[in-house]
Parts: sequence; C-alpha cells; structure tokens
Amino acid sequence: MAYYSHVSTGWNSLDCIIDHLRRGDNVVWQVDNIDSYRKMVSNFVNHAIANHERVVYMRFGRHGPLLEPRPNLCIYTLNVAAGFESFSSEVHSIITREGKDIFYVFDSLSDLLYEWATDLMIVNFFFVTCPYLYELRTIAYFAILRNCHSFKAIARIRETTQVLIDIYSHQRKLCVHPIKIQDRYSPTMFFPHIKARDQLVPVINSVEATQLFSNLLREKAVNAQRIMDYWDRIFIQAQKLLESGATSAEKKDKVEQLSRLVLSRNKRVLEIIRRFMSLEDLLQIKERLIGTGFIGGKALGMLLSRKILMQDQALDWAEILEHHDSFYIGSDVFYSYIVQNGWWKLFMAHKTREGFFTKAAELKANILEGRFPESIRERFQLMLEYFGQSPIIVRSSSLLEDAFGSAFAGKYDSFFCVNQASPDKRYENFEEALKRIFASTLNEDALAYRLQRGLDQMDEQMAILVQRVSGAYHKNCFFPELAGVGLSHNPYVWKKNMDPAAGMLRLVMGLGTRAVNRVENDYPRIVAMDEPSVKPLGGLWDLKKYSQHYVDYLNLEENELQTTALRDLVAKQLDIHLESIGVRDTESRHYAGEGVPPDQDQWILTFDHFFTHTPFIRIMAGMLKRLEQAYATPVEVEFTVNTNAAQDIQINLLQCRPFQTIGGQTKVAIPEKIPPANIFIQTEGNFMGGNVSLPVGTIIWVDPSPYANLSLSDKYSVARLIGKLNRKVADRRTRATMLMGPGRWGTQTPAMGVPVTFSEINHITALVEISYRAGSLIPDLSFGTHFFHDLTEANIFYAAVYPERSDVTFHPEWIAQQPNALSRIDPEAVRFDPVVKVIHLDDGELILQSDIQTQQMICYRV
Repeated sequence: MAYYSHVSTGWNSLDCIIDHLRRGDNVVWQVDNIDSYRKMVSNFVNHAIANHERVVYMRFGRHGPLLEPRPNLCIYTLNVAAGFESFSSEVHSIITREGKDIFYVFDSLSDLLYEWATDLMIVNFFFVTCPYLYELRTIAYFAILRNCHSFKAIARIRETTQVLIDIYSHQRKLCVHPIKIQDRYSPTMFFPHIKARDQLVPVINSVEATQLFSNLLREKAVNAQRIMDYWDRIFIQAQKLLESGATSAEKKDKVEQLSRLVLSRNKRVLEIIRRFMSLEDLLQIKERLIGTGFIGGKALGMLLSRKILMQDQALDWAEILEHHDSFYIGSDVFYSYIVQNGWWKLFMAHKTREGFFTKAAELKANILEGRFPESIRERFQLMLEYFGQSPIIVRSSSLLEDAFGSAFAGKYDSFFCVNQASPDKRYENFEEALKRIFASTLNEDALAYRLQRGLDQMDEQMAILVQRVSGAYHKNCFFPELAGVGLSHNPYVWKKNMDPAAGMLRLVMGLGTRAVNRVENDYPRIVAMDEPSVKPLGGLWDLKKYSQHYVDYLNLEENELQTTALRDLVAKQLDIHLESIGVRDTESRHYAGEGVPPDQDQWILTFDHFFTHTPFIRIMAGMLKRLEQAYATPVEVEFTVNTNAAQDIQINLLQCRPFQTIGGQTKVAIPEKIPPANIFIQTEGNFMGGNVSLPVGTIIWVDPSPYANLSLSDKYSVARLIGKLNRKVADRRTRATMLMGPGRWGTQTPAMGVPVTFSEINHITALVEISYRAGSLIPDLSFGTHFFHDLTEANIFYAAVYPERSDVTFHPEWIAQQPNALSRIDPEAVRFDPVVKVIHLDDGELILQSDIQTQQMICYRV
C-alpha cells in the first residue's frame, strides 16, 4: 500500500475546497438527517477501499447501518447500553488493536443520547477518543444531528476535532459549509458551497449569501432551546407532561425512561422502582441533582425504601420517618472529572489486566489533586450555602454499590463535614472529602472485591450522596440519640428456638460509625428482634465489660469527628436522657476518669428500658419486614433514632440494600457418636454461615501465644503473610481452607487480633476467631458490620471459639502434632514458623459441620 499524507474524501470537488484530508484528521459532519451523512461516508469508503486502505466501521447507532459487509471492511458492533466507561474502553481497545493508519467510520454520535441522555458524556467520549486517533494517524468520520445538542457541546466538539463540516439543504439544493479545517486555508474555504451537478460552488454573491444566512438565523431562533443540554430538555418535557394532565400510562412510560437515566439499569431494581416511584419523585430528584447521570446505589436505596414505607398502611410512616434533605452529585461528574483533568489514558491503562492494581495508585494520587469545572464548583457552593453551618456527611453512592449481590459495604469512603469554619474553609473541606471518595474507587480492597466478583470491566462511576447529619446539638457536641444497623434476617442466632427470620439490630448511642465498623475495645448492643431482652453471652461474661464504652460525635468547637469515653461525655453534663437507654453502675464511681467528680453517675448502656417502654422494636420489625417483602430478599438498613418535641420516636432511614445470607437451609445430619479424641472443635452458637457440611483441605493457623508476644511490626508482617497465603489458595470450591487465629480478624489494632484487610482473606472458606485472654485477644461478634457483610457475600463461614467456656471443646494440641508446610510454600517466611502453621490434610480427613436449629457447630477428624 502506497503511503500518502493527503487523503481523499472521495469527492474531488470537496477535496479541492478543503485541500484534502490529512492523516490524523477527525472529521465531524453536522447533518439534518442520517442519509446526508451516509452519502459522505459512501464516497469516503468507496475511494479508500479502491486504494486498498483498511476501513473499520464502529456500529452502535439506532439508525440503519451506514455500510454493509464487504472485503477490507471490518465491522465492530458495540453496546452503548453498557455505559460510558464500557463503551469508551471497548472503542479504545479496538483502536489499540487496529494500530496506525486505519480509516474509521462511526455511527451518529447523536444516537448516544438515547442511552446517555447528556451532551456532556458525548463530548467526553469525543474528547478522549479523538486525540488517540490523531496519535495513530488515522482518518475518522463522525456525525452529529443538527438541533440535537447544546451550543456548548458543539463548541467543545469543534474545539477538539480537526475538521468540522456543516451540511444542510437550501432551496432543495445540498449546501456544504466547512466550519473548521485545521492547518489549511484558501480565500473561499469557509464559505457555504452549493452543489451544482457534481461541483460545489462557493456562495460569494452578497445577495445569495444574505438570503442563505437569513434562513439559517430563523432556524436557529426556532431552536433557541438548544442552549440547554439534552438532559435538561428531557426533564422539561417530563414537567410539561405532568402539568398537562397526562394519563397514568404516559406518566409510567416517562418514569421508565427517566429511571434508566437517573436511578438504575438493573432489571430487578427497575421492577421495584416501577411499583413504588412516581414521575413527581423523579422530578424532585432532578431538583437536588448536581451534574448529570445516576444518583448511585446508596442514594437510590435510601429513596426507594422510604417510598416503600410511605405506601405501607401498617404504621404512620409519615410521622415516624425523619425528612432526609439530601443532594445528589451525578455519576457523570466522576468521569468528567477524570476526562477533563487529562487522566483518561491512565484510566484506560488501569483498566487492563496488567495495570488493574499497578496503575491504580498513580491515578488515585492524581484524583486528589484535580480541579472541578467552574460550573460544577458554583453548584457545590450553592448547595453548601443551603446547608449553612449544619453538619453534613458526604457519602459514596457508586453505580454498583448496594446492588443485588454486590453491596461494596465499607469499600468506599464517606466523610463528615462539621461545617463550623469560614465559607471558604467549608468549601475546601467539602471538595477534599469529594476527591477522597472519588479516589477510594481505587482502594486495593475495592479493586479486589470487583475483580473477585467479575465486576472489574463494568462501569463503576462514583456518584455522591450529601446528607444533613441526623442528630441534635448538645452544647458543643452534635450526634443522634441512637444509631444502628438492621438486618431483616438474623445471621447470628445464638439461642435455640430463636427465629432468624425475625431479624436483628446492632445499636449504639451517638453516631452510627460505631455500628457499621468493627470497633476496638467496645461492644455495641446486638438485638434479636424476636427476643430483644436476651443478650449474646448473657450470664456468661460481665455485662459491663461487653457493652458500649465510647461514643462517636461531632465536636463543633474543633470542627471534627471525635470519639470520647461515655463517662467523659456524661461528665460534660449534656442534655442526654440516659435513663431510657442505660442503667446506673453504682460500683464503678471510684474508677471515674480525670475531671469526673467522684459522685458522678456511671452508666452501662443496655437499651433494655428503651426496648420495653417505647414502640421502637415494633417499628423496626415492621420496617424490616415490609422492606424485605418489597425487595423479595432480606435487606440491611442503616438508621438513626431521635425524638421530637412530643417525645415521639423519629427514625431517619439512611440506607437500604439487599442482604445476602449464606449457608443452605437443608438440615445437616451431625453424627451422634463421634469419638471424643477425634473432635477438634465443638461449640454451641457463635457461628454464622447456615447449615454446612464442609471437608477442610487446608488449615492456616496463627498460634495465639507466640503471636501475642510478637513486636508490633512483626504482627503487621504476619498479616501480610496471611495475604500471601490467601492468594495461593488454588480453588476454594474444590479445596476448602480454614483460617484460624486469635482475637479479631481484620482489626486495625494488632493487639486485638491479626490486622488483615479483606482482600487478604477473600479466598478463605471458613474463618475462626479464637479467644485468648492472656493477650486480650477476644473475638468480636460484630454481626451487621461491613466486615461481616464481606463474609456473607464471599460465602465465608464464621465461628468464634471461647476455649475458657465449659461447654466448648477445643484441642489445639492436635495442630501442634501436624507438619508445617509454611517454609515449603514461602521460604522467606521461615522465621514465622513458630507463629504461622500451614497444614495440608488428606481428602475427607477433617469435616466442619453446623446446624442452625440445634445451634451446634463441630469440626472433627474422620
């Protein structure tokens, strides 16, 4: 193939006007209809193929095909519905594979509006694709339909492309008007040209030119609405439909259209939306939406669950539910932020298999230093002015978050903005929180979670939910009276005949951060909804020790989230009614901290009085059951509890998502007579994972005693070693690995357990926490936290073992008799041989079984 810098459009007269095309040109045709573009494409492709050029056709439009299959023409059919990221990534990959000097034809970019609904994302796609095509010295044809896009979008496309040509009809004659021809010039190049036979004749006569441009100006006046993005026009149409007295069917059709643009693409979620959300609801969301795109899973779950309850007649939810007063930052802002800061190429490198983790750190650092467009910054300012000095929380709400089968619990960040500084400082704090949440999409745990679930190539745009913090002012402190997590299915029934279907709560005083995270040295209240007065481990351990001792709150003077001991909070003499949630601890007055008067009351938070003297349990049980019915699956909610002036309970429903339970329901036949010498572990209760019968192929054992004596740095080294061993697990479906160790797995404090991240234990089949009191390494039965959400989603069986209890059988000496394969697997880890042991077992040698009904869990040698 001969190589020429100048390339023909296939129309000699047009070549003469624009001085031919150049290698690297992106050519945009603005047309009235697709047939006009098809003619230009036909000329171009016929000439290219006749000259033995390779032509690639990117097929994605709703319009008829521009080209039919023929030799030397490659047709790629693309899926626009998969979203901006997937579509752009696929195009990028094709361009990379095809290489240099290829001729491209793209379907009409205007057809992308049917799925993306915003000019912004079309401009973003063009902005990231054209420079790459230019680099590879290709020629690429694109089309946009006249009057479909805002003037701002056309200006951005004109700015990016090398060639922009307008085609329209004037007095039934074809008019070709070059608008931009980069690096070329002639005295008549930018005049309109009228087709006469096969020639293009410039309109240079003043009379003809005046008539032509007058007609064009009249057309533009008629289409003055084009100042707005297509996105805004869709919602204006929806508002007019609502005001016009449209039929129920017409409104439902519009709800369907808008839901797919703002709420979700998931068919299962859309079915629930159809049942409970109205056109008015969608328009109210638009009023609070900054930017365009989806509001994300967390925001949707919050709104949808509220709508479900408001249509429930069993309780007066309008009086019970606190108003949410939220704003939403659309998911398109996330991609626009990456595109407009010039990081898309790095983002594409991160999306490759080899760059998925390695490029993430670089991109994450960049995200923290980027700049938002001025128009978006102005909207942020207006939102912050609305909230004033009220504390707000900036929460992640990604596309995949809180979805069926992928909760992403705790994978992305959320931040409180206490909002007590100057307006400039408040804005700075807000924008920093926003960037940190964007950056959290690249956290290693989040990436590992996506990879494990096959979501690594799916769109994962980060939308943002901004909420007024629920609570009240107590002098210089701000916090809700109570907060917690609710599960409609109780995965942790610790007593015979307790009903898992009744659900459970994890409840704290103050901010809910202590309810959703595994907290150190603290024990939020776990509540079985069918028996709220019954406590886990009750009567076995000291009630005082295993209750809540610390409270999270917002310090208004220091403008930050803080944690304080309950006794110190009581000493501040705030207006807190502890009588309803606690009991006085008269024995502990002499333990009062510095600054606490010796006669100051000390409290143990039991919440018992609150359960028995208020309708709280009835309200929460009704909420969980109704939401479970609507979702047709167990659900998890986050909530706060306050009281109004009349002392009535007010629930702020902050979040709702499907909750994935684990373990089968089929009863497991545990052998009645197992020789005592063969029993490795036997316990009643304190496990999660349903009914299982699991042959264990490998045990990874962290010995409590030598681990407790390690230095701080060596404890972290052990955690990283567990991560390496976790990655070597070949196939958890065919060979189960049981991980056993002291205290709390996943703790942030090595003195409390092994500080692994979830991505360091995600290939394990069974996880066991062992109580070792000599080192204060105590398991944390923190069901309902993000950590335990991860276990259920990864289908990891969990058990806590308390060797000091008389009803527990545990024989760690059997472990000591087994050969250690650690040094063979990882020779560099030989120094940890006394601490970490890897035991490979013969098939069927060790069996783990559990039965929910009898609350029996046993692990024994066959």
